[in-house]
Amino acid sequence: MSYEAVAPASIAAYIDHTLLKPEASEDDILKVCAEAVEYKFKSVCVNPIWVKTVRKALKGSRVLTCSVIGFPFGATPSDVKAFEARGAVLDGANEIDMVINMAAARAKDKGALVDDIKTVAETVHAGEAILKVIIETSMLTDEQKVIACEAAAEAGADFVKTSTGFNGGGATAEDVALMRKTVGPDMGVKASGGVRSLADAQAMIAAGATRIGASSGIAIVNGEQGSSSY
Repeated sequence: MSYEAVAPASIAAYIDHTLLKPEASEDDILKVCAEAVEYKFKSVCVNPIWVKTVRKALKGSRVLTCSVIGFPFGATPSDVKAFEARGAVLDGANEIDMVINMAAARAKDKGALVDDIKTVAETVHAGEAILKVIIETSMLTDEQKVIACEAAAEAGADFVKTSTGFNGGGATAEDVALMRKTVGPDMGVKASGGVRSLADAQAMIAAGATRIGASSGIAIVNGEQGSSSY
């Protein structure tokens, strides 16, 4: 099935409406939550300190609460990532987006990647939440991307995700297609970083994305061009 003609209203259900700027205020967070409810986005994705605020603001809606772990570098011990993830889930996160050990990914150390991801996956799944694994495609070769995706699948993650949006580069349709080919038809693939327009989102979905991470969600569904770097 081709997704190139997905309507803007349908695309809203793919979008994780995102605000990860460290300087974001409570008013900023609440505004994003209100927008997500209005436009019927899939989730609101925020830093862990805002999970309780988001969960409360979204109460009674169908919008999920998402948080990031080991963000944005992934250079945190796995048990610390798991502890952080557990706290976010206890605070009300339905979904967790973790950054992998980038050094292990660049070294093509699949065993270390599996261990890192599995430690977090077990914690997240114990809390009945889902885990998305950020592989930071702009920092990896195609071979390294494949290894990282294979590790995420072997470790029991629910999604692989292209980018943090904070370390240069972002999602490309080519990377999404490679990730989809690697993980097969059943695992989720999230395109994030630089998705700013309806055409961008449609291209990612056509390439195999089942979720879009963006802070330009409103521009996307309105057929406009967003300006955010994420």
